[in-house]
Amino acid sequence: MRKLNEICGAVREKRPLIHCITNPISINQCANAILAAGARPIMAEHPAEVKEITETADALMLNLGSITDARMQSMEISLRAAKEKEIPVVLDAVGAACSALRREFAARLLEIAVPTVIKGNYSEIYALYRTAYRSAGVDADSALTEDEVREAADGLARKYHATVLASAKTDIITDGTRYALIRNGTPQLAAVTGTGCMLGSLCGVYLAVCPGPEAATAACAVLGACGQLAETPKGSGTFMVNLLDALSTASGTQLEELMNVEEIK
Repeated sequence: MRKLNEICGAVREKRPLIHCITNPISINQCANAILAAGARPIMAEHPAEVKEITETADALMLNLGSITDARMQSMEISLRAAKEKEIPVVLDAVGAACSALRREFAARLLEIAVPTVIKGNYSEIYALYRTAYRSAGVDADSALTEDEVREAADGLARKYHATVLASAKTDIITDGTRYALIRNGTPQLAAVTGTGCMLGSLCGVYLAVCPGPEAATAACAVLGACGQLAETPKGSGTFMVNLLDALSTASGTQLEELMNVEEIK
């Protein structure tokens, strides 16, 4: 993997345009995370305009949270446009473990075009691989072991020839041949809504300047390290402000010193 400092610098130099079709719960956090990383967000989701928007973007991020018919239509249109223009794509399978609608829609998107990065928490990645699996809500199932999720992530990566990111206390990234385990972060990241969606957006940012495994690793390391810098006893509101401050001001060198990445070949 290239040095994190180089990847962050490449983003700030290029200022890539990241098209996100995401949910209304986290749209503000996602846009601000993209801006803080040095890229430019566009959050267009109307079916009549998304093809045109996607065609001008440097990466596309699709997030299945709080899904609607209109956003489903837009995602299909944008994914086809990205495939035609060879634009890298992140699929964030939010809620795939608790909703048959989202799980089946994710499968439909995977038939249209294979994303560069398939992202989800442990439960979501496991549900995409073991389709009979169910969990309650969009949070990760603490009963799933790291080994179980690694097997599922590896199976998805090999099946679709994509990079798979399974996020939790230990983030798992694999392209089916290599693994990276990222052990950055803080429990406060899970105590506020939208941080998982921010991670998917950051994957899109780094996909604009590097391949899938590097992009996913950089996103996890950056968000996790910035979470550590943002830790506060004051509460969730202050933490979110601190997190955005860290994303926008921490240097690549500072983040490299904090990153805890184990690469397994």
